[in-house]
Amino acid sequence: MAKSLLPYGADLLQSHLIVKIFVLSLTALVSFYLGMHWNNVSPQLMFFSRGGGGGEDAGGLSSPSPSPSVSLSPNSKITFDSNSVVLDSTPPIAASPPPLDLTSPPPTKQGFGIVDGNGTMRVDFDEGEMDPTDGWDEGNAGGNDTAVEGGKEGDTSIRVKIGKFKACPKNMSEYIPCMDNEEAIRELKLTERGERFERHCPQEGKGLDCLVPAPEDYKKPIPWPQSRDEVWFSNVPHTRLVEDKGGQNWISREKDKFKFPGGGTQFIHGANEYLDQISQMVPEIAFGTRTRVALDVGCGVASFGAFLLSRSVITMSIAPKDVHENQIQFALERGVPAMVAAFATQRLPYPGQAFDLIHCSRCRINWTRDDGILLLEVNRLLRAGGYFVWAAQPVYKHEEAQQEAWKDMEDLTSRLCWQLVKKEGYIAIWQKPFNNSCYMSRNSEVQPYLCDSDDQPNKVWHVSLKACITRLPENGYGANVSSWPARLHEPPQRLQEVDMDAYIARNDIFEAESQYWNEIVEGHVRIFRWKQWKLRNIMDMRAGFGGYAAALINQKIDCWVMNVVPISEPNTLPVIYDRGLIGVTHDWCEPFDTYPRTYDLLHASDLFSMEQKRCNISVILLEMDRILRPGGHVYIRDSTDIMGEISDITQAMSWKTQLRDTPEGPYASRRILMCEKPFS
Repeated sequence: MAKSLLPYGADLLQSHLIVKIFVLSLTALVSFYLGMHWNNVSPQLMFFSRGGGGGEDAGGLSSPSPSPSVSLSPNSKITFDSNSVVLDSTPPIAASPPPLDLTSPPPTKQGFGIVDGNGTMRVDFDEGEMDPTDGWDEGNAGGNDTAVEGGKEGDTSIRVKIGKFKACPKNMSEYIPCMDNEEAIRELKLTERGERFERHCPQEGKGLDCLVPAPEDYKKPIPWPQSRDEVWFSNVPHTRLVEDKGGQNWISREKDKFKFPGGGTQFIHGANEYLDQISQMVPEIAFGTRTRVALDVGCGVASFGAFLLSRSVITMSIAPKDVHENQIQFALERGVPAMVAAFATQRLPYPGQAFDLIHCSRCRINWTRDDGILLLEVNRLLRAGGYFVWAAQPVYKHEEAQQEAWKDMEDLTSRLCWQLVKKEGYIAIWQKPFNNSCYMSRNSEVQPYLCDSDDQPNKVWHVSLKACITRLPENGYGANVSSWPARLHEPPQRLQEVDMDAYIARNDIFEAESQYWNEIVEGHVRIFRWKQWKLRNIMDMRAGFGGYAAALINQKIDCWVMNVVPISEPNTLPVIYDRGLIGVTHDWCEPFDTYPRTYDLLHASDLFSMEQKRCNISVILLEMDRILRPGGHVYIRDSTDIMGEISDITQAMSWKTQLRDTPEGPYASRRILMCEKPFS
């Protein structure tokens, strides 16, 4: 019986096996069908990968390095209805897919910018590697990249086509809008205090609307350090200074060049000998260590500042556009920091306690007029413990009028609590006190009085001079700066006074900004061979804490940087000066106080997106063209939303442009625009 059951069990097992195979096959077939159907109706899918996207290497040029990118499902345009997966005879109704925001996908790579995705301060920035074959060297700059009308692909916004800007008349080749506004100057009611040498900007709608031309036969400037001693005559074709100051060893003309022997009105034997004399008179001045930042008032052709550069001192050289109107133009052509400014009725655009030393050599300023209001401005600008060097006739001439002027100066400086440290030959040197103790111990009737406690010495834009003594901070801020070069890298104490939201993490922000720009500038120098470009005069148009300028010093680029802090931003200028750098407060809705063709490189990071609500960005770009030298470069990093308009305007100015992605990829919120101003 057992034997008879075996064949039956075997048949049963075989039947069960066939049934299982059939069921599995049917299941697989149904699954395959459903899978195909699901695939055809699935919604658009996004995949984040680390493919080879473009990178903002030093200047925003693309690189093959890995960076976050976005790829789309091949069925991205097919709609999806959840009812389609239910076995129902009713045909599905196609639904419109929800709009996808492809502008800012979540990044898969962190460390870009100053904070990470969680809002935590970072210092381990990654700007990506750069492709040296994708660089943009000076001799092979790309042509204009024509922007797609409507912006990037997928952008439906419409931009109006901008026509080419025309050249200004040739007689405007040295035009400074706020200094050459003759109509406004003629309407001044008072001029005896130098009001005509201050800013008188054109009214809105009457500003520059053309491209300021270069003079005939303009040449590429002679590079530094050779330019300290000679410049092309054709670039600054004016001989009045030669005629007026030739005998004082300022300047001479030899064939097609101007020569600068290094002399001045009070130091005809040369600036180096003059600087040696000052150092011997007061060794504590210590050029290049204790004294790092100086102001030269009535600078002439800026030989004082030019020769201080070799002693690691950076000098802001200023002079009005007066009868010797081209002295600042000569200084800038030489490659020396300078700008047009005058001691008159308004505060200069520099913060309190900015300068370690202030110098005046025959600067033709009556320091004791109007209760000493001009010397009180010097006192505001001078750092606690800083020095004022005066080389003038009252110091040494024994004529009655000159001796009377000297007594007035002695009396005023004594009431300011300045100490006359040394008087020798034609030079007198005073030192400002380190604190307020001397002021508080004076007789209450002694003038000038102390300024009110609510006075803001760092507030300077359109602020009138005050006939009072600026108080020094009780906490010693401003006086306690390190020696150069350590002060460049240390977060200054006045960082804590900056009016910003981050009350605790200011030092972290400072260090993060420094590292951020260090990495970017290192890439610029390496990939674009900046040392071959011979960059000299550079402006950072939105300077922050001065991290960009500090990075250039770290990279040993032989240049100087004008750090501009816009009035619409927190006032970080005291921090910049405490670091041993120079800068100025400015409103970018108005022209800058400098001659045309001043700068070799203009750097603007997020400037236009910040200022577009205050003024037309074409106003800023036309001003940039005015102050940029032919052959000069521009680096703009700004919002994708505004970059198309910026690019259109730069092309209308005939700049050569290249628009690049940042390391975050093509869908990032920022893009890079690199520009070059042509010679013709």
